[in-house]
Amino acid sequence: MSTIEKAMEKLGGLANGTSLPSGASVKNDEIGPVAADAAVAEPVEAGAQDGRADGPGTSLPADLAETNRVKLDWKHLTAMGVIDPRGEHNTHISEQFRNIKRPLLMHINGLAASPVTHPNLVMVTSSISGEGKTFTSINLAMSLAMEMEKSVLLIDADVAKPEVSNRLGVQAKDGFTDVLSGKVKLKDVLIKTDVPNLMLLPAGQRHVKSTELLASGAMRNFAEELATRYADRIIIFDSPPLLMTTEARVLATLVGQIVVVVEESRTSQPVLKEALSMLESCEVVGLVLNKSKRPGGADYYGGYGYGYGYGYGPQ
Repeated sequence: MSTIEKAMEKLGGLANGTSLPSGASVKNDEIGPVAADAAVAEPVEAGAQDGRADGPGTSLPADLAETNRVKLDWKHLTAMGVIDPRGEHNTHISEQFRNIKRPLLMHINGLAASPVTHPNLVMVTSSISGEGKTFTSINLAMSLAMEMEKSVLLIDADVAKPEVSNRLGVQAKDGFTDVLSGKVKLKDVLIKTDVPNLMLLPAGQRHVKSTELLASGAMRNFAEELATRYADRIIIFDSPPLLMTTEARVLATLVGQIVVVVEESRTSQPVLKEALSMLESCEVVGLVLNKSKRPGGADYYGGYGYGYGYGYGPQ
């Protein structure tokens, strides 16, 4: 049975309400259960700064300009189901994302059985649009930002249809594409949020050659720099859907871990199989089952439920 078939089998079990056992390890070329939950560390005090360098020849000053700071509208965000990592909000959805992030952290912390190249570069995608990848990207970033001794950079890499900034209520003209094209420096477009240890990089201006930009040497250097300069930084790319554009397939070759969001009762097996076939060369691919229902018909929080299948591509 192939990795794709095992992944789909695991999702099928989750869709039917099968619970995931905790505590077992994930083996090579095998869909494994989610690791047991671990205690989440207290977040760093609000206002803590990241004064480290952030790119070739650039530095991120201890105090970013006020135009590079945002205060998120938490009343609106929590109503939409976004985790608020600043306090102790032990909601069902926060627990689900603790499960989802654990396998990712195992690789990032070097605790998995097989080493992965650049495990701190994590791409979140889906087969088609509307399956919940941006919702997953944002909540995964929020959950990871709660980890002690970790910082998170959330990049809106869906340059054709950027949603991260819109969902978070952030207005920004320049961003990811402008950094890659050399128009701006990374330090000038990074946005510090009121979440300790979480920064945003907006999508930036539309680029007529976005695929070529992501396939460029500048992008490879950018990814390498992000992956290696700081071991404690986790970079989340909110990517375009795999079957909608070619940008996602290009980005997939640069990251260490990929999370594919699958909407229950909407994403067909042929569609999912086609999408996953584009990732066969990737080292680690995880599947998140979105909008799942509990046995008996009760919805998960806000209509979102999460199961996690985990598999390895060729080594």
